[in-house]
Amino acid sequence: MAERKLLVLFGSQTGTAQDTAERIGREAKRRHFQCRVEALDSYDVANLINELLVVFVCATTGQGDPPDNMKMFWRFLFRKNLPPGSLCQLDYAVLGLGDSSYPKFNFVAKKLHKRVLQLGGNPLLPVALGDDQHDLGPDAVVDPWLLALWDKILTLYPLAPGLEIISPDVRLPPKYTLHYLAEDSPHPDGGLLQPTAPRAVPSELHPFAARVVSNQRVTAESHFQDVRLIEFDVTGSGIMFSAGDVVMIQPQNCPEDVQQFCQLLRLDPDRRFVLKPTEPGTSLPALLPQPCTIRHLVTHYLDISCVPRRSFFELLSYFSTNELEREKLQEFSSAQGQEELYSYCNRPRRTTLEALWDFPHTTCAIPPEYLLDLIPRIRPRAFSIASSMLAHPDRIQILMAVVRYKTRLSKPRRGLCSTWLASLNPEQGDVRVPLWVKKGGMKFPADPDTPVIMIGPGTGVAPFRAAIQERVAQGRRGNCLFFGCRQKSKDFYCQMEWEELVAKGFLTLFTAFSRDQEEKVYVQHRIQENRRLVWELLSSRSAHVYLAG
Repeated sequence: MAERKLLVLFGSQTGTAQDTAERIGREAKRRHFQCRVEALDSYDVANLINELLVVFVCATTGQGDPPDNMKMFWRFLFRKNLPPGSLCQLDYAVLGLGDSSYPKFNFVAKKLHKRVLQLGGNPLLPVALGDDQHDLGPDAVVDPWLLALWDKILTLYPLAPGLEIISPDVRLPPKYTLHYLAEDSPHPDGGLLQPTAPRAVPSELHPFAARVVSNQRVTAESHFQDVRLIEFDVTGSGIMFSAGDVVMIQPQNCPEDVQQFCQLLRLDPDRRFVLKPTEPGTSLPALLPQPCTIRHLVTHYLDISCVPRRSFFELLSYFSTNELEREKLQEFSSAQGQEELYSYCNRPRRTTLEALWDFPHTTCAIPPEYLLDLIPRIRPRAFSIASSMLAHPDRIQILMAVVRYKTRLSKPRRGLCSTWLASLNPEQGDVRVPLWVKKGGMKFPADPDTPVIMIGPGTGVAPFRAAIQERVAQGRRGNCLFFGCRQKSKDFYCQMEWEELVAKGFLTLFTAFSRDQEEKVYVQHRIQENRRLVWELLSSRSAHVYLAG
């Protein structure tokens, strides 16, 4: 009988595709498949020719782009020199996650499906096009598609005689087992977050612990929005970047939330543990030290402030000792309960920690080894770099709005990363933030004579500040900026800097302060008023136009 092996490969930007891939992995285990779930870029793509059964789950980002963790795979797959029949022994299926309000809806999934077919693959089903815009979200497509997929797969790979599909009432084992260390076992030297000795260029797996140099509010105290200009010292990191690049920052949970979480789950934050994979071949979480404290796990790894997904409630229902709570959890994890889940979780942006409060009997029964299956890891956040190395060597600056808004819940919602960064005070000692740099999507012209028209309302001006600093340092003059905000006196970021550059002849500046007069004026009005200049720059000087917001 054919070996019952399934590989699930995902490309995920925000975690939805990964969550769906892991769901397929669980369903495969219930059908007694040996199953691996991996990010496309951590899989050795050269092995694809040996695979017999693969499910691809991929999101589409931006304007039809593949997610960051499948970019290398994507480049490889579209190489011209791949022989047409190279994947002829592969049975495959592609599940796409997208948003039909974008013109290139599920572009990556459609293109991947077509390419694997070109290379000789045998599709088990038509490509699934999950849609965020559907009332029930992507699950409206995913649920029926998966039922059809398992029908197909079980015809090709039937269960061995005497084996049954493991019932959904049975809880699957956790990905890792957690072994507490004795209180008196020797501690490893030093703290957990030592600034690492520079090896390679900093990356997600090896971030650089950058010192916070300054953290200044750039909006008036009376303004409704708190916006910060934050500077980091990256001396000795080997980090290089140019205008348009992005800094990735790994945030952490606040001490109050960590304490509350530990109390709810009756965990001792200072207990130390090691993790062991339940199945051979599963790698340990890359960003967790071994041994690790519960406090470190909850502070730096578990995303207790994210809005929980359907899979969270499904797993939680297995731990419930309380019938009422269990019924509610099962409803939230069923296909029929998705509208109710949406209004409980997504609409009010309820956090994982708040959801755990609502199920107290279940929460205190969660076995600690299931925490890594239950709660996703904290994802890094991307910020446009707002400074140039030519103007500020060994420094990175960002312009960041602190995310805070109201929903029907009594407590205001706060952005995890921006709230944490805003709270850091470099005057209180050595404050460090784990970061690394990524190439951005904006490239500024190499030719010094090409003018640049930049349209950057609000914090959208950040990458243009980097570009203007860089171009001024290179002596380039054709810089034209349209900047918009609410009020000149309250949120006109970098006003002094712009005015100085205008006076020196390096910058042409047009501003739109929408609330400073009776009728609202925005950047598009200023572009229209200056259409002759804009057209002149475009038609006779081949200007490049950039827009960020």
